[in-house]
Amino acid sequence: MKNFYLLTAALLISATNSYAQIKVTKIKNSNKDHYIATVIGYPITGLYTYVNQIEPTTLLNEDGTGFIQNEDLIKENILWGIECSESGIPIFKEGFNSASYSFWYRKSDQNNSKSNDQNEWELTSFSIHYDKKKIYISGERFKEYIE
Repeated sequence: MKNFYLLTAALLISATNSYAQIKVTKIKNSNKDHYIATVIGYPITGLYTYVNQIEPTTLLNEDGTGFIQNEDLIKENILWGIECSESGIPIFKEGFNSASYSFWYRKSDQNNSKSNDQNEWELTSFSIHYDKKKIYISGERFKEYIE
């Protein structure tokens, strides 16, 4: 009986976590509203680098923060997200063994991770290549993932 209660509790906790709301953020760019989220069903957070290079890098954190390191190796803090519907469903284009997403980011103040109205949101490509098990930002920086 004790095992039954443990199994029921574990199942309930798992179901609650599985159906948790995805945090959707509304952004404005060129007077048009967009919605972004940091969860799309793939492990997109982590460190992205160029092929055979250690730097420059890009780091995406689960909370929608991170940094982009430019060619001059200066790290700039960012807020980021993948474009989605208002309800949090990612918007993408399916390709042959790949999917393309819209990656939005803006520079953020190091002391204050909240939006800074002086910086515009920038759009770049974000793609997942299923056969290669790689995720690319702007077609240059990538990370490998495991399903």
